[in-house]
Amino acid sequence: MTDRELRKYIEGIQPPDPRAMERARARQLSLAKPPGSLGRLEDIAVRLSGISGLDVYDPRPACVTVFCADNGVTEEGVSSAPRSVTLAQAVNMTKGLTGMSSMAKHFGDLVTVVDVGIDASFDCPRITDRKIARGTADIAKGPAMTKDQALAAVRTGIEMASLAKKQGVRLLGCGEMGIGNTTTSSAVLSVLTGLEPEQVTGRGGGLTDGAFARKKQVIRRAIELNRPDPMDPLDTLSKLGGFDLAAMCGFYLGAANERLPVVVDGFISVVAALCAFRLCGACAGYMFPSHSSFEPGYRAAAREIGLEPFLDLGMRLGEGSGCVPAFRIIEAACAFTAGMASFAEASIDDAYLEEIRKGDHFTV
Repeated sequence: MTDRELRKYIEGIQPPDPRAMERARARQLSLAKPPGSLGRLEDIAVRLSGISGLDVYDPRPACVTVFCADNGVTEEGVSSAPRSVTLAQAVNMTKGLTGMSSMAKHFGDLVTVVDVGIDASFDCPRITDRKIARGTADIAKGPAMTKDQALAAVRTGIEMASLAKKQGVRLLGCGEMGIGNTTTSSAVLSVLTGLEPEQVTGRGGGLTDGAFARKKQVIRRAIELNRPDPMDPLDTLSKLGGFDLAAMCGFYLGAANERLPVVVDGFISVVAALCAFRLCGACAGYMFPSHSSFEPGYRAAAREIGLEPFLDLGMRLGEGSGCVPAFRIIEAACAFTAGMASFAEASIDDAYLEEIRKGDHFTV
């Protein structure tokens, strides 16, 4: 994929259908409940109608797609876990043995694991091989990757969203696995938002005070050395990001192009979502936030996109782990829309709600 091809692809992405959303709002008002009484569940149902064009959406099957890659910045001592954990957990995801995949297995959700840059040779047929390189370079010493590699990662994300649509998936989730990727994500977020590294950087999976201080220093040094363009998400991704981040960015673009709802996990996922949003504002209409990450930069990224997380559980695992409980919330929104009786069907005269409906104290 070239720059020009990506721009042309983005131009084809359209926002959710406003007419379908208006029909959905009218349907919500006809159901046997006080207006707006199911709160954000009603908003979810309305957005799903805008995405799909359907009055009632069936979000099953749901699938979490996880992009796995190693990051050269781990050479700077910014992570408590060894790089080998990336491969080990990628394999474990295919067996339903990680936090996310065990939950997905319980609920019957699909899991797709994609290698876009694991620093190892291995044989695991259940991992989709889209390896671009064996990990990125150390951002404290130079660019993470070339522009062509960044575009290749974005293309991979786009292709995986398209493949999910062809396989009949109705609800997407986006996750990652890559030791060191809270460092790359914090660096990208600092540049895109103009916030200082200290404002957007957390301890990731856990760091000593000394390692945490070093992590922030490494991010600042990487930004000063690579001088990414804050107005160019691809330039920022290629210089400071990871193959996982770039592929996730492409996945969000692909979900919007395929008109599929996609759940955003935590910190790393929301930084990738911000990159996609900067490239194509319309794709935000297809994003559904899962949980508020423990990482300090999460709110800054989510706020710019306009995402308000469903849950606040103190989670910071990654992997797409927040997608699984978020799927259940989306399913609940679809379930009441499909099964709830209208006032007419419930034999209830709704005339008593006329004055309430005229007010501005509820939203649907």
